[in-house]
Amino acid sequence: MTIYLIRPGETDYDVQKRLQGSINLPLTEQGVVQVDEMVTEVSKSQLDRIYTSPTEPALSTAKRIASKLGISLKVLDSLANVDLGLWQGLCISEIRSKQPKVFKQWKESPESVCPPQGEDGEEACQRIAAALRKPMKRGKSIAIVASEPLASLIECHLQGREPELSESFCKQREVAHCQAVELPSPVPK
Repeated sequence: MTIYLIRPGETDYDVQKRLQGSINLPLTEQGVVQVDEMVTEVSKSQLDRIYTSPTEPALSTAKRIASKLGISLKVLDSLANVDLGLWQGLCISEIRSKQPKVFKQWKESPESVCPPQGEDGEEACQRIAAALRKPMKRGKSIAIVASEPLASLIECHLQGREPELSESFCKQREVAHCQAVELPSPVPK
């Protein structure tokens, strides 16, 4: 089974290299163009349904794709992006200067650090596993639209790998990107 993992179009925070987390921001004009360009790529996958995060960039991306392809869309609250607490809206450089020890640990092993007043990685992983159980049992061709860092956690879960976030935070986020994730047998639970 293949699941298509779609990362939303660009937001102002992507341009500014800020951590978005669960903040609702609209797509930029460029983000809308990116999503429209991605529709051609996504249309080749013969999707039956799109599941999306309720967070604005993912929801806007999913709605544009579903509308253009004439397929159904289901919003799952459990696919909301990881809550980065007090780090939301900050640039990575701000975290580095304000909390150097925590930043060092976060850069080396982000899944071991919980942002102040945020959600820890284990909670997010459990939420993902529960959210994906039913859609994966359907055995149909589906897409999941989610922002980083949730998209990376979903990818790890689908491939049966341990959560790995180090690249998710420390590199420029891929926007408006569709990735085919081949599921191992048996399908992860």
